[in-house]
Order: sequence, then C-alpha cells, then structure tokens
Amino acid sequence: MSEVVEGTGTAQDPWRLRTPPGTSEYAVWREPEADPPALVCQVGSTRLSYRLRCLEDAAAMLAAQGDWILVGNADEGKPTPAGSLEAWARDEANPVGGYYGLRKGYRGRFGNYVAPVLEALGLAELEHNPRNNRIRHRAG
Repeated sequence: MSEVVEGTGTAQDPWRLRTPPGTSEYAVWREPEADPPALVCQVGSTRLSYRLRCLEDAAAMLAAQGDWILVGNADEGKPTPAGSLEAWARDEANPVGGYYGLRKGYRGRFGNYVAPVLEALGLAELEHNPRNNRIRHRAG
C-alpha cells in the first residue's frame, strides 16, 4: 500500500481507507464485542458490517489460491464474477456457509471494502486500477 494507514481500528479511532480504485474514502473498525464479532465499514451515511473472522478466512483462502483473483464488487443480490473475492464471500462453501455480511440488504460489496483492509493489515496485495482490480495473498 502506498499510503500509511492511520488509526487503531477502533470505533473511536477507525482506519481511513480508500476503495480499490481510490475513488471513495471510508472508515472501518473492529467490534470484537459484537455478537458475532464484526468488522464495521462506514461509507458516508451507510454502515455495512461483516463477520470479523472474514479477515483471517479471506487471508487463508488467498494463500491457498496462490495467485491473483478478481476482487469483484457488487451489491447483495447482484451477480459477481466467478472465482472472485466477492463471489467467495457469498459462497455456501466458504467457512461460514454463505454471506460474511451481517446486515440483510447490505451484505454485498465485500471486495470493495474488505480487500483494502486486508491490504492495510499486510495480509494481501491489491491492485488499484480504475476497474477489474485483483488481489492475492501477500507472502512473508
């Protein structure tokens, strides 16, 4: 990642990140005390939340994949590119058996908001093109 990520990843001191193309900024933080523990993304007035375990699970999936995959990005209910991070985050074969998103109607856009967190934490490499970005496990 080319910029330093500030914040501690708490609600009081969130990380400030940008979507993969760099077009939108958002805040994200961990809520480990939530039931289930959550990763919360505040995008303007919209709040999305994903199971906190998505960070470890996605990193493990990327490591097993071993190569670049599409990030993908779509609202809940919209089609996703096959084999993409977004498709994996909805697949019944993933470790949680479906969506990592916690709020019905707002369970999509996993690739758009979680991929930059993986990059910021040093768990993945992420492209930053205008579209069709890819992600892969960051070795080391």
